[in-house]
Amino acid sequence: MPFLDTWFKKMIEAGASDLHLTTGSKPLIRESGDMKPLDGNDTLTEDKMKVYLAEIAPKLNWEEFSKDGDTDFAYDLPGLARFRANFFMDQTGPGAVFRVIPSKIQTVKDLNLPQSVIDLCFLSKGLVLVTGPTGSGKSTTLAAMVNHINENRHDHVITIEDPIEFVHPNKNCLINQREVRRHTQSFKRALRAALREDPDIVLIGEMRDLETVEIALETAETGHLVFGTLHTTTAASTVDRVVDQFPTSQQAQIRTMLASSLKGVVAQTLLKRLPRGRIAALEVLIANSAIANYIREAKTYQIPTAMQVGANQGMRLLNDTLLDLVKRKFVDPNEAYIKAVDKQDLKTKFDQIGVKVTLAEVANYAATAPKAASTMSGTAKI
Repeated sequence: MPFLDTWFKKMIEAGASDLHLTTGSKPLIRESGDMKPLDGNDTLTEDKMKVYLAEIAPKLNWEEFSKDGDTDFAYDLPGLARFRANFFMDQTGPGAVFRVIPSKIQTVKDLNLPQSVIDLCFLSKGLVLVTGPTGSGKSTTLAAMVNHINENRHDHVITIEDPIEFVHPNKNCLINQREVRRHTQSFKRALRAALREDPDIVLIGEMRDLETVEIALETAETGHLVFGTLHTTTAASTVDRVVDQFPTSQQAQIRTMLASSLKGVVAQTLLKRLPRGRIAALEVLIANSAIANYIREAKTYQIPTAMQVGANQGMRLLNDTLLDLVKRKFVDPNEAYIKAVDKQDLKTKFDQIGVKVTLAEVANYAATAPKAASTMSGTAKI
């Protein structure tokens, strides 16, 4: 049995999301959002790291790591979980980070996804983007949506991932999962090939470059439902990010394509949950005629206002979700403030319900996060 399997089992028992290994340091886990030592382990030497990592790396990935200094792959521990692995070199030597991918796919009910997001699973065509910073749970949300499609539709789904994370068995749908560098050379090559593979739904694990984005838009326009991910924090910034990838001469055309094909954006942020664990705060955009016009006319600054007006269609701004989580005592107000994009707006909303936050208190909360995450009241007044 590979040595690292023991540590993987320990991190699962601790409820951790990630295992961090760095030469010259002790193993660390991320539990409820905080970095903590994995108890009872010595400092990792370079020789130990090479042995531990080589035991679990596929030959192709070990060769890539040795040549290029980093690599990504998925590691399966049967009966327990899968792990998304990243090996890298830094100034101390070899390092690695492992993200837990639970064997059981969480359902849309488990994640408490709003009905407006669930409804996106039943579109016949268009582009749906799930966005957020690295580690915000985008893959988990997409997996739940694909699982819901698998249980409620009778279609052909193709996923293009790097690496394959959640494994979907065929239920009511036929699902083909392709891994970049293992089953295909690149996202763009696999996406072009997908058009000849009779798909109804295509999932793109990451829309990394201009050509992939362009093909995704074309695929959505030609009668397919396309799901993709981007590293953006709000719905409006997602639109700008897509458009800004293209040369200025093409941006008007791309805005027109995006205005007609974009059906929804789910922008999510992961927060520490009280008393422990983590919870996602969602910003939801459901494309309507007003939002399509703002995209086409390059008036993305108007999108937040249109989302407020469209609340009855299931749209919601991030700050409204953060406020709701604080009011329900799921999240500490300082945690919500730290994760907010428009902090002044959230502070105003807090003032209206009698929750006071100050920069000093926020700084103190951040400095004592491991203790605060398990002891502070969700509506503590400052």
